[in-house]
Amino acid sequence: MGDVSLREAIGRRRSVRKFSARPFTLEELAFLLWATQGVSGEADPVRTYRTVPSAGCRHPFETYLAVFRVEGLEKGLYRYLPLEHALLPLGHPDRLGEETAQAALGQKFAGKGAVTFFWTALPWRTEWRYSEASVKVIALDGGHLCQNLYLACEAIGAGTCAIAAYDQDAADRLVGADGKDEFVVYMAPAGKKGNFTTS
Repeated sequence: MGDVSLREAIGRRRSVRKFSARPFTLEELAFLLWATQGVSGEADPVRTYRTVPSAGCRHPFETYLAVFRVEGLEKGLYRYLPLEHALLPLGHPDRLGEETAQAALGQKFAGKGAVTFFWTALPWRTEWRYSEASVKVIALDGGHLCQNLYLACEAIGAGTCAIAAYDQDAADRLVGADGKDEFVVYMAPAGKKGNFTTS
C-alpha cells in the first residue's frame, strides 16, 4: 500500500486529530488491521506469529472497530478476527459517533475519523505464563500495536491519534466487554488527513 519508505513514515509520524470526509477503502482498512494484528505464521498449533511482537506469543488483545466511513462496509461496530482476516459485525448503533466521543471523555475527534480502533485486553492469555509481570508486558504489547497503526496510516496517507484518556465503563459497554475478564485499554481514531468532518 502506497510508496512511503519506512524512514519517511517514521519521520512524518504525528498524532492527527483532524480528518477529512474521504472514506477508507476496504483494502486500506484491511491493511491497517493486518499491520496491527495480522497473522504472519504459526509458532505451534496454539500460538501465532503476528505483525507486532508480543511477550511469549500470547497476543492478549482483541480489536474492535467503530466504522464510520469505509467503502463497502455499513456504519457500525465490528470485531476483527485475525486468524480469518475477517470482520464480524456486532451491530449498528444510531449514535455511534456520539457514543465513541463520549467514551473518549468528550474528545469529539474520536468519532470523526473513518474508523476508530478499540483494543481490549484479555489478561488471562498472559497471566498464566507471566503472573505479576503480565501488567507490564500487556502495556508494552499495546504500544507495539498502536505504533504499527501510526506507521501504517502514514503509508496510506492517513493519520491516527492514540487515546488513553477514556471512560472505562462507557468504552467497555460500547464494544461489549465485561470490564473484568476483558476491558478496553486503548483507543485510536484513524482517517484521511484534513479538516474535521461533520458526520
